[in-house]
Amino acid sequence: MAEQGLFIYGIVPCDVEPTPDAEGVGDPPGEVAAIQHGELAALVSPIGLEEPLGRPADLTAYEGLLDGTAAVAPVLPVRFGTVVTGEDAVEDLLAAHHEQFADALAEFEDRMQYTVHGRFDEAEFIGGLLAENGSAAALADQIRGRSEAESREQRIRLGEMISQAVELRREAENRAVIDAVGQYAVANAPRQPSHELDAVNVAFLVGADDEQEFVRALEEFAEQRRELIRMRLTGPLAPYDFVSAHQLVE
Repeated sequence: MAEQGLFIYGIVPCDVEPTPDAEGVGDPPGEVAAIQHGELAALVSPIGLEEPLGRPADLTAYEGLLDGTAAVAPVLPVRFGTVVTGEDAVEDLLAAHHEQFADALAEFEDRMQYTVHGRFDEAEFIGGLLAENGSAAALADQIRGRSEAESREQRIRLGEMISQAVELRREAENRAVIDAVGQYAVANAPRQPSHELDAVNVAFLVGADDEQEFVRALEEFAEQRRELIRMRLTGPLAPYDFVSAHQLVE
């Protein structure tokens, strides 16, 4: 029989218990349990020590469990893929860092992460750039009707101009969304773009009392840009961009 370990998802207060239908990583999914020590508990599930991790289903299970927990209780995410040999190792982790974990959980009580992501509409963005930038418009005219081989140099130059314009506008839009909704957030964390046309990518830590105002302000921000930027709000989430158990012990 393959040797078993425990996959750790996150640290929670000791009174938090997984729901009966909670499923963990692995194939088949492991049963999620809470291992308690003092005022803390760790959400874990069994996993074969030789079993590969990293399938999309594993990441979905990991995030689903943490995000579902964050909706009802504070949680400190543990880095995806953290596996220990057994319950004793989990209890040792909780005992060694009990004070740091407990303090962090208290700090994140009733606070959740929301992630704001927006992507430029390519046609709208390029159309606006050509209307405002004579040099870019001239290059576009030189390209029009010519083969890629014939207009290679002009295409490269125009592509560089578009890339630079996107980067500058992205920086401005990230600042703008922080200005628009930041008063309703405890903290914010700009994120790296995930696509060359990303316009906005910022995580916000929001208190439960400010959720409605935060969403309202973001809706207003998105409406002002609806022709140019396709906006998406994801949350509530576990506070991945603001705290993790690993940060507290490293």
